Amino acid sequence: MPRSDRLKIAYLCDQSPLIPSLYSGGNARIFKALQTHVGEVTIVSPSWHLAEPARRLVTALPEALHLRTRWRLHYALAPVIARGVAREIAKGDFDVLFGAYSLQSMSRLRTKDHVLRVFTSDATQTTYRQSEIGDAFGSYWSASRMLDGWIARREAEALRGLDLMLWPSEWLRDLCNRTYGLDPARSEVIPWGAGIDTWPSPGDADPVGPDAPLNLLVVGRDWFAKGGPVAFDTMQLLRDSGIDARLTVIGCTPPDFHLNDHVTVYPSLDKTRPDELALFERAFGAAHVMVMPSHESYGFAFCEASAYGVPSLCLRVGGVPVRDSVNGYALPRGSGPAEFADRIRTLIADPKAYAALRASTRKEFETRLNWDSWGKAVAQRIEAALSS
Repeated sequence: MPRSDRLKIAYLCDQSPLIPSLYSGGNARIFKALQTHVGEVTIVSPSWHLAEPARRLVTALPEALHLRTRWRLHYALAPVIARGVAREIAKGDFDVLFGAYSLQSMSRLRTKDHVLRVFTSDATQTTYRQSEIGDAFGSYWSASRMLDGWIARREAEALRGLDLMLWPSEWLRDLCNRTYGLDPARSEVIPWGAGIDTWPSPGDADPVGPDAPLNLLVVGRDWFAKGGPVAFDTMQLLRDSGIDARLTVIGCTPPDFHLNDHVTVYPSLDKTRPDELALFERAFGAAHVMVMPSHESYGFAFCEASAYGVPSLCLRVGGVPVRDSVNGYALPRGSGPAEFADRIRTLIADPKAYAALRASTRKEFETRLNWDSWGKAVAQRIEAALSS
């Protein structure tokens, strides 16, 4: 960075970035990348200050209700919460206020004029609800729809008060710009990275071919949400056509009717444990294709697959970081096992083209889908905004 001194950054989220499992690990990795590439980062307390008793009461609710109530109540109490947060930030003489994930934490928040206000997330509540992703999962509590207009107005107010919005995908940037009427000059795309701590060596999967074993991969905590049934049926169709397809599942256990001798399951792998990390690396290293017809706003697993040079097949839904012919293919929404199986047959029918796809998949990780690239790009953008 051009500056000789490191920036002082206040990091604001409703959950601590020191807990690596929260927000699928993204919160912790954003925090670490800012520390590495941007400046000195101080975590702002997630306390609601004078409204803290309300936060504690909500936190004590059953998880499903707690998660859906907390952010709505935060918006309702924002005038009180924001005053306490502003007082805390004012004590630090910060250059940047960087918000991650919880847009409600930025609501009604006022800071000194010189403090640059930056935000990143892979979704907002309104864009999620109005997109094909929210449509796929429906609403847990239909009565909450009565608050949709009020929530959208609170989100628009919070976003329009920011100096810089950094979205991980073009899909979300364009959707937010349309939904909230944002200034395109302050709403930009910087892709997020993979959920791994080091740069692995590219996988060394056996050569592909109609007569060779074919290793498919599914990664995620929810078998159905990640499109596991489609991946299983895709494997079955390939086997029925004479291809020795196998499926490895990481992160969840499929139901019995989606298990057979050709499915290997790792219900959970803790990458902080060397033995389980070795299993994770072995599974990705041996995989030929990741099949993930899920509905999600981003998807760190696609970045991880790219790190190992494993092309991904997914649906063209949300902001999945899969570019056609670069690190895989995104099939039209509604595509099923037959379409996924056809695409895989096309891939393995031309081993040279498949090898080239693996190479470009790895390059996509090296140049775009890693946290070092994200951190360096954010540093440049913040420095430019502060200098303007």
